[in-house]
Amino acid sequence: MDIFLNYLPAFCSIAAILTLITLSVIDFRTWILPDWLNLILAILGITFHASTSFFFMPPSGLFYGAAVGAGILYLIRMGGNYYYKQDTLGLGDVKLLGAAGLWLGVEGVVMAMTVGAFAGLIHGIIVAVYRGIKEKSRPNLNRLMIPAGPGFCIGILIIGIWQYANYVME
Repeated sequence: MDIFLNYLPAFCSIAAILTLITLSVIDFRTWILPDWLNLILAILGITFHASTSFFFMPPSGLFYGAAVGAGILYLIRMGGNYYYKQDTLGLGDVKLLGAAGLWLGVEGVVMAMTVGAFAGLIHGIIVAVYRGIKEKSRPNLNRLMIPAGPGFCIGILIIGIWQYANYVME
């Protein structure tokens, strides 16, 4: 049993990486982030921190991280929906950032959101340029729609590796 507990943080980390990859692929194909995968990511985050005896942050830090991650993205969603008069972010994206907050805490989830938004921007520019070349026209960034989940998954992955790589590699 002790051997299992020693490897549990590494198992949770690998499973979380695979879950983020799966979420990205599904979002690219369907524009949906399944609740059950967001739930798995959340459970893995809680399990990771519990198996490290909350070494990286107290249990309250997990709660605050989830609340800030989901809360900020929900407010952005509300503002975008009001401005554009249509859904701009899905609730799956909100739940994804809530689950990420359980892993990364308040500061980490805000950084992941920022890195993820930048990754989404780069993705959007690439898509616009590709479409412009394909259609032999100027790239059009107005009303360009891309799934947000893959960018956020990249941000979560980068910040997660930055925060926990030394611990998991031991």
